[in-house]
Amino acid sequence: MQDLQKKCEYVREKIKGRISHPFLSQNIEAPIIDDDKLLLLVSFLDEKGMSLDEIEHYAVPTLLLQIALDTHEKVTNDMTGETNQKHRQLTVLAGIYYSGLYYKILAEQDDIEVIRLLAEGIETINDQKIIVYQQEVNGIESLMDSLKRIESSLYQKLINHIQAPGWNDLIANYMFIKRLISEKELFAQTKRSVVFEALKKLVFPKHEHSLRELSHEQKKYLILICDKYINFSKEQLIKAKRNLSILNEAVDEKIEDILHQHQLGAKSLVEEG
Repeated sequence: MQDLQKKCEYVREKIKGRISHPFLSQNIEAPIIDDDKLLLLVSFLDEKGMSLDEIEHYAVPTLLLQIALDTHEKVTNDMTGETNQKHRQLTVLAGIYYSGLYYKILAEQDDIEVIRLLAEGIETINDQKIIVYQQEVNGIESLMDSLKRIESSLYQKLINHIQAPGWNDLIANYMFIKRLISEKELFAQTKRSVVFEALKKLVFPKHEHSLRELSHEQKKYLILICDKYINFSKEQLIKAKRNLSILNEAVDEKIEDILHQHQLGAKSLVEEG
């Protein structure tokens, strides 16, 4: 476990070195490297017996793309005023900059295949984001499928490339559960959630007002729907974990944490909803 942590820290430092930019650091908040995605990515690469250089080769550009995606998520359309306009523009540019770094790294190593695979992953994610954000889904199942693809497509491309299929279901369900829990918390705390907005449109199509204006019972019903999908994915995650012949202790702990997190949070969020 200690060896794996060292590898994760090594990759983290490599990413930090790449994204360090004096102008951006002075004008926008520093990008966050997702600890869970870093651990899962390094874990399945390590499980394939890759060297530290090989892990760096795949992990750094993939996580740079994730940072680019996360950076663009911060851009909102409700910012007003000259300062916010500049901040929005810089955030967009930062996302483009981080995305360009992935291409630069792989192009320097002449790895056209991985460039293509990750580009396909980004295309899938962007297509699914349009469907979710513009609320073009034709059912709850379709919404949840789009959300799962948004969260895991980038990593599944890499998993298939290096032939580690056992990790597909584990990563897809883990990231899906994490995203749904996050959306539930947003809904409970601020009443603003892209997933719950889409759910509202599907479940209460005649309700033209905001999430905040839903009745207590309506909010509770949306949360129960969300819980249904979390519980199903939780079962799939447990099954995926059992199907992996070798699973490191760090990932096992992460899985147990997220399963326990949902169990603790479900009741209180229903009550708050």
